[in-house]
Formats: sequence, C-alpha cells, structure tokens
Amino acid sequence: MKTVLRVVLLVLAGACLLSAQNAKAKQEFNTRTVEGQVTDDAKQPVNGAVVQLEDTKTLQIRSFITQPDGKYHFTGLSTNVDYQLHAQHDGAHSNTKRLDVFNSHRVATVNLRLKKTK
Repeated sequence: MKTVLRVVLLVLAGACLLSAQNAKAKQEFNTRTVEGQVTDDAKQPVNGAVVQLEDTKTLQIRSFITQPDGKYHFTGLSTNVDYQLHAQHDGAHSNTKRLDVFNSHRVATVNLRLKKTK
C-alpha cells in the first residue's frame, strides 16, 4: 500500500513539474525582447539617455536609462502588441520607431539616433 501511494505521489509531482514547464514555455513563446543602442549625431554611444517604450494597446510606458555603451533592453514584451520607442538626452531626441506584431524576432534590435532640436 505504501509503495502504491509513493508511486502515485511521484506521478502527481512529475505531472505538476511538466505542467509548470509547459506554462513557462508557452509564456516564453508569447514574449519577446527589444534591445538596441542610442547614439548621437557622431554615431557615439550616449550614456544616460532615456529610452521610452510605449505599448500602443494599453498606452503603458516603460523607461530605461542607457548604459555607458549606450545600450538598452526591454524584456517580457507581448508578441501580440505593437510598441513605439524613442530616446531623449540633454534636449536631443530620436525619431519614434515602431516594433510591430509582424516582427517575428524573439530578440528585436532597434537602434536610436539622437538629433539636437533647433
């Protein structure tokens, strides 16, 4: 009887682990990452630029401050939503770029170039 109970518990534990792994795999399949580099007019990396990512469905905005190499990244983005990105630093702004649902890359690269406003 104890052996049967142990086997049943092991099977249930295994099923729970598989279910959790499948849920995680499904979540990873439905998410993506966007990363890139912010540069100035001279194509030099910009440290401390603010990159904003806007979810065009909910209008939620996330921000990232670039590293010394000008790089930024956003993870856990839905594959079913379009996003808009732009950067700013010391009065300079980049053009707004779009990451849309048709971009099937798991990791999309969107580089942004700052231009001084006149």
